Amino acid sequence: MMSGFLNLFRVPEIRNKILVTIGLLVAYRVGFHVPIPGVNWAVLEEYQRQSEQGGTAFAFGIMNALSGGAIGSCKLFTLGVMPYISASIIFSLLVKVVPQLEALQKEGQQGQKTIQRYTRWATVPICLIQSMFVIGILKGAVGQGVIDADLYDSFFYKLFLVMSLTTGTLIIMWIGEQITEYGVGNGVSLIIMAGILAQMPSMLDALLGTLETRDQVQTVATLVVLYILIVIGIVFVTKGQRRIPIQQGRQFRGRRVYGGQRHYLPLKVNQAGVMPIIFASFLFVVPAVLDKLWGAVAGHEVQTFTRIFEWGGFWYILFYSALIFMFSFFWTSLMFQPKEIANNLKEQGGFVPGLKPGVKTAEFLESVMFKVTLAGATFLVVIAVMPQLLSSNVPNMPPALAMFLGGTSVLIVVGVVLDLVDKVNAMLVMRRYEGLGAGQGLGWAGRKRGKGAA
Repeated sequence: MMSGFLNLFRVPEIRNKILVTIGLLVAYRVGFHVPIPGVNWAVLEEYQRQSEQGGTAFAFGIMNALSGGAIGSCKLFTLGVMPYISASIIFSLLVKVVPQLEALQKEGQQGQKTIQRYTRWATVPICLIQSMFVIGILKGAVGQGVIDADLYDSFFYKLFLVMSLTTGTLIIMWIGEQITEYGVGNGVSLIIMAGILAQMPSMLDALLGTLETRDQVQTVATLVVLYILIVIGIVFVTKGQRRIPIQQGRQFRGRRVYGGQRHYLPLKVNQAGVMPIIFASFLFVVPAVLDKLWGAVAGHEVQTFTRIFEWGGFWYILFYSALIFMFSFFWTSLMFQPKEIANNLKEQGGFVPGLKPGVKTAEFLESVMFKVTLAGATFLVVIAVMPQLLSSNVPNMPPALAMFLGGTSVLIVVGVVLDLVDKVNAMLVMRRYEGLGAGQGLGWAGRKRGKGAA
């Protein structure tokens, strides 16, 4: 492990990529300390803690995780990379349902660049909408001393806020693309991970602040062990695959035989990733919106739907789990096309042993994918519900801390780290160095190099 880590800095190209990545991530975090004038941030943070109640608490936590933990803080990078993620998700769905975009995707690298350009354009209106959301938060906080009422009523000040927040997201989008092109790993994923890890010091401080009695020390120790087990489980499921054997047909040309090799079609257990949790959590903003609309009509405050779908309650967990299952199958059905895969295998002369190419192969792949998705969706439900179980069973456990210890944040961080390690290992192996997971002796590439040198 240590040898593989040292190898990262022995190759100038990899070393430069790592330094570029670190530098750009530092610049990303600096943007969260650039203030927007006119806002009392200490009062705003207190107002935010009081307002994050009810059924929107978990959705707000997801938004904070994706944006870097700054929704409502009124800093330059308040919106984070979330608008760009939303635009990317929209175009990922549109590519599967719009023939023109699907044709663009099949054009290769040039088509991907065109779709990426459309994604950038779509990010701007999403930024404008979410900037209005932040301005709405300030409207409710005008009477709390967060911002001066006369300043807030100014049209030019609101326009300044919208332009500043939109510009901040566009800067983050540019930083992510620069990391992807000149650094290591996927830039947007690393930015999300950096935003989540930036909350770790405050979460650890909150956790250590509970160490007052012996029972609380045992509780914290139990949480640490549980956290380690959750990470191990996430790694196990994320790397888990259902490998379907694929046999290539043999072709005889003269005395030579071509083909006949056997390889595997890997189906990931968690094919949908974290997307079902994100979709499901965003829908739980609806109860609070319905209460506000009902309250506007009735002329007084209404919290009927918010109480029914209270965070951690029975109905919340039930509907939340059902939505995760639904979106898991929905996302997988969009991204995994059994008929298309079966037809491609048939055209390339491949087949699944024991099955006829074409319809039978497609039916088999669909059946296997259903079982794999069922297991992956169950895993996502366990991860998503874990914060609510921790918050309800551990005394004095804040919801934000529970989300950080056992929820979507851990899933995102572990997934990004695993992807980063795979890419780093690929770069090392290409240059005949040991990977990060290599043992004490020479790895495969090292042994091959040694034989060549001998």
